[in-house]
Amino acid sequence: MSRMQLARLAGGRLHLNDGPVDLVIACDGRREDVQRSQEAAIARFATVLDEMCTELTLLRQPVSELPHGAVAKRMWRATSQFAADHFITPMAAVAGSVAEEILEAMVRAAPLVRAMVNNGGDIAFHLAPGEHYRAGLMDRPDQPTLFATATVAASDLVRGIATSGWRGRSFSLGIADAVTVLAPSASLADAAATLIANAVDLTGHPAIERARADDLQLDSDLGARLVTTHVGPLSQQDIGKALDVGAARAKQFVGRRLITACALHLAGQTRTVTAKVFEQSGTLTHA
Repeated sequence: MSRMQLARLAGGRLHLNDGPVDLVIACDGRREDVQRSQEAAIARFATVLDEMCTELTLLRQPVSELPHGAVAKRMWRATSQFAADHFITPMAAVAGSVAEEILEAMVRAAPLVRAMVNNGGDIAFHLAPGEHYRAGLMDRPDQPTLFATATVAASDLVRGIATSGWRGRSFSLGIADAVTVLAPSASLADAAATLIANAVDLTGHPAIERARADDLQLDSDLGARLVTTHVGPLSQQDIGKALDVGAARAKQFVGRRLITACALHLAGQTRTVTAKVFEQSGTLTHA
């Protein structure tokens, strides 16, 4: 019996759920094309989780051997771009890679004007020439507040948005409330957001509480590494110092053309880093 749950939402959106994978899908186009693309999304989604589970042991290890599954390969390709300089496992790109895989099935099935697959805040999208998306960036899932907005045009080198932070669904080594990355793909954005959020940190600060990842989740890909569990009050100087380190890492990734833009948010302060080519057509601004 299938575990997949399906619901039709307002505005013609589609909600798909299978265990930890939770997608909201939206697309624009002719009615028959939208229907075909949604059918393709449902068919591909039905197999994604089981496919990934066959290789979980490999995917939870630092990037090394190329996996076999289509989604797993997306995870590997994205995280391998960072593996030479940083500890990272393919799991750092899982949400973005799933979103990409479903989006590809949709676009392959029918021509669409716009399409978006949102996997818990990590988003893959398609834009036909002349189209654009406008996204709001939220700082924390439990008390969401808009801290920035991004507008992406079809001509921009952006097809993925992802957010990471210590308050999110996954563990973080850093203290950022949210780091949102715009990148050429959702899998790259997912991996980069993880590493930039890890860099937003204050080593040894007394207001920050940490615990071993494997004490909180036995099968965590982070093993014995200390992850953030609480961030107390910080001075403005401390906040700025932590954001400086994260912004420096974001600039490195922009310089390597791995990401296009990034917004970093901590305790009410926001920093943005953007590639010059994006500034000519897209926008990333504080709310």
